[in-house]
Amino acid sequence: MCVSHILKPTTIVKQILVIEDEPNVAAFISQGLQESGYKVFVAYDGANGLELLKQKEIDLVVLDIILPGMDGREVAKKIRNLGYATLPIIMLTALGTTENIVKGLDAGADDYLLKPFKFKELLARIRARTRTIGVPVNEEQLLTLADLELDGDAKQVKRAGSEVKLTSTEFRLLEYLLKNRNKVLSRMDILENVWDINFNLGTNVVDVYVNYLRNKIDKQYDNKLIHTVIGMGYVLKEE
Repeated sequence: MCVSHILKPTTIVKQILVIEDEPNVAAFISQGLQESGYKVFVAYDGANGLELLKQKEIDLVVLDIILPGMDGREVAKKIRNLGYATLPIIMLTALGTTENIVKGLDAGADDYLLKPFKFKELLARIRARTRTIGVPVNEEQLLTLADLELDGDAKQVKRAGSEVKLTSTEFRLLEYLLKNRNKVLSRMDILENVWDINFNLGTNVVDVYVNYLRNKIDKQYDNKLIHTVIGMGYVLKEE
């Protein structure tokens, strides 16, 4: 008798690095993630976290800001400097002001979560940040408007043929604006789609990052592409 076997698709187990110096918090996060199907590595300081990152195939980093030795912002910068340009970093912080949020994002974080937090919220952020890992990319990778070009594969931006250096957050913001060119986007639209989070509506983090982009892609050109629609939001379009 010939027995046929049906081969099931291989499930990719995503690997998470947790850098958190409080043992109880680290254990809480680690246990929850393992029960949710993730493989978890834990480091209690930045130096050991960076070593684990070099040794393992990490898909996402959960990073506390207040750490012994070097703080989380410094760790995030080192991660980016090591060449992990697109590795998602979720920063944990008790510092919820716009200034502190922007400092964390500027250091290289993609998202932030205020302590104390509910585990299901952290899990939702992780799922949002890792949902495309191992999935073939079908979206349009070359986005253009006038003389502005964004190459999603090469993670490269050019304006009038000159390369523009962007942080990972600035790149995602520009990518979202380009995918919705000629469409007015509210601040909440941008917050939910670029950061996958619900900020306090009073924060001006979107305005801060739009200003960063303007300085890099618009400031030296007569043809401005990023426009403010008073009372509504922003739109990327040719004048």
